[in-house]
Amino acid sequence: MSLVLRIALPVPLATLFDYLPPASGTAVAGSRVLVPFGRSKVVGVVVETDVPAQVGNTRLKRVLRMLDDEPLLDAELMQTLAWAADYWLGAPGEAYANALPLLLREDKALPETREPSWQLTIAGRSALDAGSRRGGSRALLQTLLAGPLSATELDATLPDWRAAARRLAEAGLIERAEPAPSATFFPAAPAHALHAEQDAAVAAVTEAFGCFQPFLLDGITGSGKTEVYLSLIERTLAQGRQALLLVPEIGLAPQTVRRLRDRLGVPVEVLHSNLAEGERARAWLRMRSGEARVVLGTRSAVFTPLPHAGLIIVDEEHDSAYKQQEGFRYHARDLALVRGRALQVPVLLGSATPSLESLANVEAGRYRALHLRSRPAATQSPQVQIVDMRAQRLEHGLSPALLHVVGETVARGEQVLVFRNRRGYAPVLLCHNCGWHAECPRCEHPLTLHAAWRKLACHHCDLQAPVPSACPACGSQELKPQGQGTERLEETLTAHFPQTPVLRIDRETTRRRDAFEQLLDNLAQDAPAILVGTQMLAKGHDLPNLTLVAIVGVDEGLLSVDFRSSERLAQLVVQVAGRAGRARKPGRVLLQTHHPDHPLLRTLLWQGYASAVKELLAERKQTGLPPYGHQVLLRCEAHQRAAVDAFLAEACAALPDTSKLQIAGPMPAPMPLRAGRQRGQLLIEATNRRDLHAAVRPWSMQLAQLPSARKVRWSLDVDPIDLY
Repeated sequence: MSLVLRIALPVPLATLFDYLPPASGTAVAGSRVLVPFGRSKVVGVVVETDVPAQVGNTRLKRVLRMLDDEPLLDAELMQTLAWAADYWLGAPGEAYANALPLLLREDKALPETREPSWQLTIAGRSALDAGSRRGGSRALLQTLLAGPLSATELDATLPDWRAAARRLAEAGLIERAEPAPSATFFPAAPAHALHAEQDAAVAAVTEAFGCFQPFLLDGITGSGKTEVYLSLIERTLAQGRQALLLVPEIGLAPQTVRRLRDRLGVPVEVLHSNLAEGERARAWLRMRSGEARVVLGTRSAVFTPLPHAGLIIVDEEHDSAYKQQEGFRYHARDLALVRGRALQVPVLLGSATPSLESLANVEAGRYRALHLRSRPAATQSPQVQIVDMRAQRLEHGLSPALLHVVGETVARGEQVLVFRNRRGYAPVLLCHNCGWHAECPRCEHPLTLHAAWRKLACHHCDLQAPVPSACPACGSQELKPQGQGTERLEETLTAHFPQTPVLRIDRETTRRRDAFEQLLDNLAQDAPAILVGTQMLAKGHDLPNLTLVAIVGVDEGLLSVDFRSSERLAQLVVQVAGRAGRARKPGRVLLQTHHPDHPLLRTLLWQGYASAVKELLAERKQTGLPPYGHQVLLRCEAHQRAAVDAFLAEACAALPDTSKLQIAGPMPAPMPLRAGRQRGQLLIEATNRRDLHAAVRPWSMQLAQLPSARKVRWSLDVDPIDLY
């Protein structure tokens, strides 16, 4: 039997593929190759070389071409990805593909790592002199008049330059210049003096440099966690090492990268899904070569090569955005810890509202806790009050007491955040005469009314429909929106406070690149304003004149059947409340609820987040739920309910007969129909993680062979954070 290459291909199959070596060149583990697959050609990653073939040579195809002279993925990343595919029961090819930016998954030469620059053409200078361009195009021409500028320099001086660049390049008014040499220095801003708790946290992590040690930085909002991160990254750079900083959302990246660049005096690479693919690939390659030393990114940045690793930081470690919800379902926070162990570097998890999983790890002695309990920049913690909505006459969900306090706040020239984690105008459009309501035919779920679009939209499958002029069931004109979304709150507050700017910040108003930052930049720091926003505004943004936070829609979290809902509500309340009073002005927080005596709210208000989650941890321990129990969820969907039921029944029957597993199901999913597909699930639980994986790992390999597997779409989710 001859020796072959074992290759991971980006396909949802739980196997590696054997190929004969290429006719020329030597393949090494971690390098990319182009191979034939079916009737097409795909780019794969060599996992092993010189291994015995599992089938006869006559059935094997040959690698068409080597794409790399040396490994693109180093030994540490290869080992980590193999572990990740095994732990999260993912297709190995999808795991390896996730580690590469999209541009590097294609049959193309590696891009130039030096950053592209732009310059005016002769025609561009003429257009500028003639004044034939307006708006963003003219601003870009004016900016480039002094000479070529790199993309990073343009990002700093003209954030929305890219759309104008495309137009001007097509018109021949600007052109690519020679790539600028990578910058090695930015003027560094002086460090802030650390207070005692910050200094202790920095000292503790610094002592762990050169070895693996997980830390949980539990710091209340406004306590200076970012300053701790900056100080630690400075020390990492001083040792000639690289640092990785993960944030949960793209919206947090622009302001964070500005702080990093201003403070550190070195280039900061950025990796997130809003970047052009060329930029992501260049940043990834610069980190791989060691040319770059700091990278800031969202979930997928956890795969960044770190040949000179010194420190990994995960900000807002509790955030569910770190969990990939489709394809290869990894958790970036957990993978960061695995990489930290492999690289022998400390991993710092930071949050004002740590997850129950991380707190349980502190309790078990696996993580070391660090605390920031004071807010050095503020006079005091915000005052939190409950507004009892019972028996009050509400105006589109806003109580008279809340509106009164909003009026007092803006009259003082201060700013208000009204938080509602539901976008759109109203979640239901109802006929007042017959009770008909607009429903998504593909999900059997109410359609959300978006008044600005004059459309109904399903927030589950994105179906859109026109707003009917009359009730389709009885012909009545009495169609009434029920409930409130951010759009309706914006309308109500604008009518109440016509002299005060009302800004809505949600997915609809921030679709354009940099729209989120522009909305906040347009907010005068010392002028009154009302912000209406969803979870996008819940964390990470410093608004010094914001003194009042009003949270509406609290009851939805209190009444949810999801066992994680209490934890999420507590985190959300604390995170949103933390936006108030972050400067010298005292802050105030109002919680609107019909359940003012709910134990969770009372504990949060009178004893704080730490006491609330201590009670939640005790409940989880008693019931054997995560983090004291472990879960694997098999999801399944098909057009026919019978196919779903048949597959889940076969899958359940194939499970090993052991008392170490608890099985829930087969059962319909909490949302049984979505996007026209019937949905079901099977939940496997165990008190011991090792027992769970020992039973489920071989079972997962059998699922694709079940007779009914071809009639359904199915997926496995290890440590699911959402059972929906």
